[in-house]
Amino acid sequence: MGLYLSWTAGRLDRLHTRIDAARAALDAQLLRRASVTQELATSGVLDPAASIVLYEAAHAARQAEEEQREVAESELSAALRVVFSETAQVEAVREVPGGEDATVELAQAVRRVPMARRFHNDAVRAARALRRHRKVRWFRLAGHAPFPLAFEMDDEPPTALADRPVT
Repeated sequence: MGLYLSWTAGRLDRLHTRIDAARAALDAQLLRRASVTQELATSGVLDPAASIVLYEAAHAARQAEEEQREVAESELSAALRVVFSETAQVEAVREVPGGEDATVELAQAVRRVPMARRFHNDAVRAARALRRHRKVRWFRLAGHAPFPLAFEMDDEPPTALADRPVT
């Protein structure tokens, strides 16, 4: 019984470590997406209204407190979908000098966010499933680790960017 409890506690510890690593990767991808968006918004390749919308949404996402982060990131996703809702907008950005690189970088950033979020939420789901077991609760194998929370946000990429092949 002791060996089983020790193995389960070790497994739970590894899952919590995996959650921490996945959260760090998710934070990095969200920061990268916001940074690329801000860079594109201030580059002058977009019309002024689109630039303001993207810059404000990206700035809010980068400055959001932890409790408001999911909402701010969802608003950035929505702003990206509004600005890049049509392929014509993406093509207009591509045609200006430096636009091709900016478009490719933004397309990569918006594709990586859903993957990073999925990895994080899968790790959270696995840890929650293990923490629900009676033996884990009875013997307090989770220690003082906080209950893992999933990161829920709207991460749907703009169709005009999602359909672009990445080089």
